[in-house]
Amino acid sequence: MEPSVNDVRHFQHGDLPKGFRQLLIDVHADAYADQMDDPFHQRFPWFVDHWSAREGFSCVVAHDGDEPVGCAYGAPLQPGREWWRSTGYQSNNGYTATFAVSEVMVRPRRRKQGYSAGLHDALLMERAEDLAVLLVDVAHPKVQALYESWGYTKVGEQRPFADSPLYAVMLKELRG
Repeated sequence: MEPSVNDVRHFQHGDLPKGFRQLLIDVHADAYADQMDDPFHQRFPWFVDHWSAREGFSCVVAHDGDEPVGCAYGAPLQPGREWWRSTGYQSNNGYTATFAVSEVMVRPRRRKQGYSAGLHDALLMERAEDLAVLLVDVAHPKVQALYESWGYTKVGEQRPFADSPLYAVMLKELRG
């Protein structure tokens, strides 16, 4: 079942409640429990600090009662510093402003219930940027196909860190 608006809480840079960081870490540890021996996944707290400190950071968390079942977050990229531009992609509409979707994650027992799509849509609903960009591990073609069904197009591949997986760079135009 897709979460309703009443089930989703929205947070912005500067209004993060006490315990927010740990909430994201806990959801990540559950969502990636089978990969937590990987040093890349063990650095997730650093990623939470990095993204949540950025101006324009936005996060949505779906709840079932008091239990967070999943979350999605990201932030706008600084003009001229859009890391995805190395793919050579050029928008036919001249779009430039980009919102980077850093994470969309749902606890395993809540998957295949529409939470991912609902969180993703809630995160991007009121964005002013022209484009959304995200990375998908190329070892997960079903996840890539899911994002394609949401309107994303693979425009290249990148390995952002030496110990990270190889990712498909996926873009979606948010205007037009």
